[in-house]
Amino acid sequence: MTAPKQPTEQPRPTLGRLFLDNLWAANTVTVTVLALVLAMVVGAILIIVSDPEVLATYSYITARPGDAINSSWTVVSEAYANLFKGAVFDPDAVGFQAALSPISETLTYTAPLVFTGLAVALAFRGGLFNIGAQGQATIGVIFAAVAGFALPLPPVLHLLVALIAGAAGGAIWGFIPGILKARTGAHEVINTIMLNYIGVYFLSWIIVQNGVQNPGRADAISKPVDSSAQLPRLLGDNLRVHAGILLAVLVTWFVAWLLNRSTLGFELRAVGANPDAARTAGISVTRAYVLIMVISGLLAGLGGTQMVLGSTANALTPLVVAQIGFDGILVALLGRVKPWGVLLAALLFGALQAGGNRMQSYSGISLELVTVLQALIVIFIAAPALVKAIFQLRAARAARLQTSLAKGW
Repeated sequence: MTAPKQPTEQPRPTLGRLFLDNLWAANTVTVTVLALVLAMVVGAILIIVSDPEVLATYSYITARPGDAINSSWTVVSEAYANLFKGAVFDPDAVGFQAALSPISETLTYTAPLVFTGLAVALAFRGGLFNIGAQGQATIGVIFAAVAGFALPLPPVLHLLVALIAGAAGGAIWGFIPGILKARTGAHEVINTIMLNYIGVYFLSWIIVQNGVQNPGRADAISKPVDSSAQLPRLLGDNLRVHAGILLAVLVTWFVAWLLNRSTLGFELRAVGANPDAARTAGISVTRAYVLIMVISGLLAGLGGTQMVLGSTANALTPLVVAQIGFDGILVALLGRVKPWGVLLAALLFGALQAGGNRMQSYSGISLELVTVLQALIVIFIAAPALVKAIFQLRAARAARLQTSLAKGW
């Protein structure tokens, strides 16, 4: 009789081997990066198609293909180079201010998008679709601006009051669809869309009222917000980035803690996953719906304050909020409705906006093309199966493990 052989222990794979094995796996990071690559490729095609001089070289591509290739590479590389220089860093910049100007613009555009993105993401995690971040940000900017020029307060206190006023305005505008959803079952999508219109028209009305409209102007513009209520600039008066970006990071951390570490966050996520099961477990679904929309509106209201207390504007105008509420929906989707993902997605959108301005000025590329790039990124991110099919990604190890556990050993 021979003794049975003992199983030999398999050597542990090295860190480099693990990296190579998972590099082409269908994990979130890989899919996101490849989605960006696909969006850039499609954007390059659109840049070529939109340039008549480049298109003209394709009429004789069979005779001289080099002309079409060189001209296409020139226009695309120049456009994306200007996109990078306008958003991150310009190697040709001279001086401290010129070198930091691109990242300053990116962070300026990023700050309000973080708040509206978090507002939409929080509602998603709670099982609600908050389309009303635009209206909540509008009411927030109204409250913040009025507090900024109507209250004679010392500097630090004035800024805090203006921020609280903007947050309160957004919370009130979020409470309305929240209580309607909780008490009557009225769908939050319809209510928030209607409240968006009410907020826009209320902004247009209040600007031209006595005590709000700038007495020295005949057009629709309010009094300017006092300097004591303005968010301080971080890199000097000549660069627009302000303390709102620091507040955005702090609020992102708080929302992440609220959702993942607090009892209230657990209740909100439980209601979002299955309201019937949450109700059976003793969680008040009515209370959860109201709190979700109030907190979501508060975050969107803070986003609105950035548009008038920061460096974008210092007075109310009909277009002061721009599209930060609707862009927040895209940011939330791109960030996978996770707080830190929303922050990174807002940073990407801010970079596209800042770089798009330079790309339009220096390369003659339409600014609308940047919007197309944003839409393409969201489309590819929202359709991971398409990205996996195009690049033939294999299933991630975590997904295979979950499948094995589901089927049994």
